[in-house]
Amino acid sequence: MEDFSDYLADENATLACGRRLAEILRQPDHRRALVCLHGQLGAGKTTLVRGILRAFGHVAAVKSPTYTLLEPYEDVNPPVYHFDLYRLGDSEELDFIGFEELLDADAVKLVEWPERGGARLPQPDLDVRLSLEGEGRRIDVIVR
Repeated sequence: MEDFSDYLADENATLACGRRLAEILRQPDHRRALVCLHGQLGAGKTTLVRGILRAFGHVAAVKSPTYTLLEPYEDVNPPVYHFDLYRLGDSEELDFIGFEELLDADAVKLVEWPERGGARLPQPDLDVRLSLEGEGRRIDVIVR
């Protein structure tokens, strides 16, 4: 897959883009991918995650793990670990959830606010940047 950029006019477009990313993540070389999701509050990161999870077959609610740091979705294939590092005070707090082991897991890892993890995060397989643009959002995806 190649890098891409797109304008997402509304929530439905963001969910559809999540489905597009799910197609990338279904590929054998990305089933254990680390996906870093960058963007300010309200940029659509969790909505994008919901689109990915819906494409993988998850039908229950999708919430941002802002207070728990991690929401595992093991009812989908491949399994997904959704991290939200927004409230992380120090990257050493990641030790309490077994972050290093989770990064090695046979699962897709979706990380909101990856910059808060500092050097603890390796280079992502997909680097996703969402930004507000007009009434919608701009998404830029780098696939490694």
